[in-house]
Amino acid sequence: MIPLKSDNPLASFPIVNILLIAANLMAFFYELSLSPRAGNRLVYEFGLIPARFGMLIAPTRHAHAALIPTVLSLLTCMFLHAGWLHILGNMLFLWVFGGSVEDRMGHFAYLIFYLFCGLGAGVAHMAFNWGSTVPTIGASGAISGVMGAYIVLFPRSRILTLVPLLILFFFWRIPAVLMLGYWFVIQFLSGLNALGGGGDQGGVAVWAHIGGFVLGAILVLTLGLRRPTRARAA
Repeated sequence: MIPLKSDNPLASFPIVNILLIAANLMAFFYELSLSPRAGNRLVYEFGLIPARFGMLIAPTRHAHAALIPTVLSLLTCMFLHAGWLHILGNMLFLWVFGGSVEDRMGHFAYLIFYLFCGLGAGVAHMAFNWGSTVPTIGASGAISGVMGAYIVLFPRSRILTLVPLLILFFFWRIPAVLMLGYWFVIQFLSGLNALGGGGDQGGVAVWAHIGGFVLGAILVLTLGLRRPTRARAA
């Protein structure tokens, strides 16, 4: 299922959400400008590699020098993507769900929330892939946090969704609680299936998705952001 539009009206311009999308696109176009060798080096330098955090714990003389770039990779990995489908899919989800969450939280709080969810998603990915030397990149962990916030804040809003059925495509308006709930269940089942697969496998970082989604929902509930939608003039 591909979300296309939320029916939730906005009372403010989602400037932070648009700037986040722009930042991701700018980083992606920079990646495209690099040679394949330089692009791979960029991913290994700024992507999230769980094994590096294990090396920080080991008492080596190089651990201190690697501390700052290793920790920063939790942040920098959020702005790198592996290809057109990766970036376009992530930005579509961020566009559909991010504006409403920013509208409810406020601009600055939304920015901090987004980054914090991304960091938490990275920690969740490391916890389930400890020792992996495969770099992980992408904004999907932070965006999953936005989706977790959306399902708590706007469970009854409807999402215009493109639903493929064999060779046919249908447009349905699906309640957010059903669409995002279905998405989370798929991620969770995929995560359980991947638990026994070893730590050096590539592919989708499903535990980053799960961790980001759960963290986003918990933050909204615990910070008291689940308040009534603003009144609108008739």
